[in-house]
Amino acid sequence: MTDVQTVTGPVDAGSLGVVLAHEHVRFRDEAVAEQWPGRYDDRLELEAALVAVNAAKQHGVRTIFDPTAMFGGRDVQFMRAVSEQTGVQIVACTGIYSYDHLPHYFENRDVDVMADHFVEDIEVGVQGTGIRAAFLKCAADAAGVTANVEKIHRAVARASVKTGAPIMAHSMPAVATGPRQVEIFKEEGVDMSRVQIAHCGDSENVDYIEGLLAEGVYVGLDRYGLEMYLPIDRRNATAAELLRRGHAQRLIVSQDFCASIDWFPPEAAELFESQGAIRNWSMTLVFEEVVPALRELGVIDDEVFQTIFVENPRRWLTGA
Repeated sequence: MTDVQTVTGPVDAGSLGVVLAHEHVRFRDEAVAEQWPGRYDDRLELEAALVAVNAAKQHGVRTIFDPTAMFGGRDVQFMRAVSEQTGVQIVACTGIYSYDHLPHYFENRDVDVMADHFVEDIEVGVQGTGIRAAFLKCAADAAGVTANVEKIHRAVARASVKTGAPIMAHSMPAVATGPRQVEIFKEEGVDMSRVQIAHCGDSENVDYIEGLLAEGVYVGLDRYGLEMYLPIDRRNATAAELLRRGHAQRLIVSQDFCASIDWFPPEAAELFESQGAIRNWSMTLVFEEVVPALRELGVIDDEVFQTIFVENPRRWLTGA
């Protein structure tokens, strides 16, 4: 079987095992962290990542795909430390996570120049290391597919075509970004079986999700615990209906958990929990609550579990 690049080196794709395909071992604003490093505690962030990843490991997780790209504080050496200390394989990405902003550096260069940066991360290494990215990340959110967002998507698409690396695209079903994201990838000649439209599980509109599935992409039901977007019971209802309609082979289930994140002050997490914006958000929620609930509904058995958590992530990542 083909090799997969992880932060500790290449591994056989057959060794990926149970995969959490959308989790972050750390997420922070890289510019703030660079300019005011004293506002961060690297030791506490590492401890938080180790706790989260070790908890997932106890549920049989062998590999984590971490889609932390530019503007999310991507740090492949931090990822490597987490991987080495837990024994869980971590797969890193390249790309730009932006809802509209681009630095002047990329704003004043063309799409192909941007794509070349992503290709370098995949073929040579990330951040001056020999650690190679294995997939590409882009995003569209409330602002929609703006000109800058489209530029990133086209650069990601061209890098995918050149390298064969798959694409994970953050989407926002509330403003229906998915179809336009898919359209751009198709225009650029991307293999649609290597595209994952993330966060489709934020929507209860099964027809909308099926419209994306009809294009041959994978869809992410990957924000379990983020009740602010959709509560868990309604997420499960959507997942169950998609499974009843025969879509098991195109679903990616995860939590989009951030072991640490600097978007809000630390005390905000308790407030969000008390207000119901998040609930039991972790790297283990899908194993502790979601899978048991879907088993009770009769839509997941051991074979379907294997499809969703082992085969689908491997096929999306490798094409095999």
